[in-house]
Amino acid sequence: MKKWFVFFLAALLACGLSLAQGGVKKARPLPRNYGKVIIQNFSEQARMASVVFDHWQHRAKYTCRLCHVDLGFAMSANATGIRAADNSNGDYCGACHNGKNSYDSRRIFSACTKQVATADTTTCTRCHSQGTNAPPATQEFADFAAKFPKKRFGNGIDWIEGEAMGLVKLVDSLEGVASKSKLFKGPADTTITPQVMGMPDIVFSHDKHGVWNGCELCHPEVFPSVQKDKSAVYSMNEIFEGKYCGACHGKVAFPMIECQRCHAKPVAQQ
Repeated sequence: MKKWFVFFLAALLACGLSLAQGGVKKARPLPRNYGKVIIQNFSEQARMASVVFDHWQHRAKYTCRLCHVDLGFAMSANATGIRAADNSNGDYCGACHNGKNSYDSRRIFSACTKQVATADTTTCTRCHSQGTNAPPATQEFADFAAKFPKKRFGNGIDWIEGEAMGLVKLVDSLEGVASKSKLFKGPADTTITPQVMGMPDIVFSHDKHGVWNGCELCHPEVFPSVQKDKSAVYSMNEIFEGKYCGACHGKVAFPMIECQRCHAKPVAQQ
């Protein structure tokens, strides 16, 4: 079967699934808005705008593992229950946004700290900006993305290639928060045979995922087994529902409609 025809069928499947989930095809977000999270657990009762969290700004500096394992951020929006008091005590956002930490020789602004005067709303609106007149980070994103190799979907950025080129320098540890451990060499690439005949095999790279995720982010919560389990079945329906690969892909990592990024091994010629 011709490779182009296989990907055409996969694109139809992806489109059909997006239509089936709610009856209307979802609009693609602008690249700068891909991965954006609106946090609104307690903002309304505090009479403040909801928090706008841009993943691209943070994943360019820190590993996903640092935030979602060491700092304890949930993998779903509004599932963490972050309060200003938590940040003030150095938890969650306050682990970095405390007025003491720096990144690339630039001081990170304080958020929810006791030093921020109650009457001073400028600091608050840097995060609590949903529906306000705060300017979007349009030009900031454009300047940032311009130096990266391009991809069609998601942020429009090839993050994997950008990291390999040294365009991002990821912090994976915070003093007093992250535990120190020896470097671990991940397993070799794994080939997964799809259940759909004629679909190219999936090539899964532990090394590429390990750069951002480490081991703990995926195991055991997202993928219970750490052994190569040939009996395990991961359906695309489950992935589109946010399970397994869908815990990240389609939310922050590149979306599943970019089939060839995973189904990367050519179909064997008969």
